[in-house]
Amino acid sequence: MNKAPITISITGAAGQIGHALIPRLASGAIFGPDQPVSLRLIEIESGMKPLEGIVMELHDSAFHLLESIEVTSDPNIGFQGANWAFLLGSVPRTAGMERKELLHINGKIFVTQGQAIAKNAASDVRILVVGNPANTNCLIAMKNAPEVPKDRWHAMSRLDEDRARAVLAHKAKCHSRDIKQVAIWGNHSSTLYPDFEHTLITGKPAPEVITDRAWLENDFITHVQQRGSAVIHARGLSSALSAANAAIETARSIHEITPDNNWHSVSIASDGSYGIDPGLISSFPTRSDGHSISIVQGLTFSAFAKKKIETTIQELREEKAMIADLLPR
Repeated sequence: MNKAPITISITGAAGQIGHALIPRLASGAIFGPDQPVSLRLIEIESGMKPLEGIVMELHDSAFHLLESIEVTSDPNIGFQGANWAFLLGSVPRTAGMERKELLHINGKIFVTQGQAIAKNAASDVRILVVGNPANTNCLIAMKNAPEVPKDRWHAMSRLDEDRARAVLAHKAKCHSRDIKQVAIWGNHSSTLYPDFEHTLITGKPAPEVITDRAWLENDFITHVQQRGSAVIHARGLSSALSAANAAIETARSIHEITPDNNWHSVSIASDGSYGIDPGLISSFPTRSDGHSISIVQGLTFSAFAKKKIETTIQELREEKAMIADLLPR
């Protein structure tokens, strides 16, 4: 192969999402069948032993695109030369843990990671934060890496978009590929707003295909907001396969030109569009020119939608206030 390898750094690499994500990265799911990749797999010390097993599986798979693998618990080594960084690792919320406590525990991790990315990554690095609370973790890392342009930072809301597409397709008795222009607004949390008003189903506005407005405003939204909890209840573990797929699709939607009749949801630093606080990491509908993404402009909203968006943005403001001490001034 004539192409130089792309270096991809992955934190929390031994976790469930990492186990589902890494082989797809090694097989060309994002950058194509002729683009070699070098993997830098980052774990905490207690995760290094299971990470050895993943490395064994990667070797046993003999991926023809996989140029090299390096494992480390040192983020300064792990992010060296990274062109892409997938930040999967975060501490999960446990029984009795306050939201502010969780934000601070994870926040300190993302302070370190942001600083390590700024110091060691390649000049063209792009970052996708998956570890929850993803939006605020992304904000913390971004603020602690001022050398890295803000448009390189992304948090994942594509899983919520995919969940919304799936439930709409089931209701409309069509395929999920027939559902386009699904926008997720705000936080990746139980307050997120899946925007059905601008969604197209087989080319028609969703409310014209699914005429049960009460279902759209209630059951549909609740389903998307609570789907992660439902998966945990069913399998005893959080979403892994679908989260890894959404991470792949997010990176592809940034890397590839977006068709004119579609957009994809990504959480990025607000530029003030739609009255959302500049700098806040919020999910928006976005399009890509093949190099970077921009927020879809010119959308109008019902009073119902405006209220839902304000609720989720207010939660992001509250989270930012809770971790203010971790944000450099």
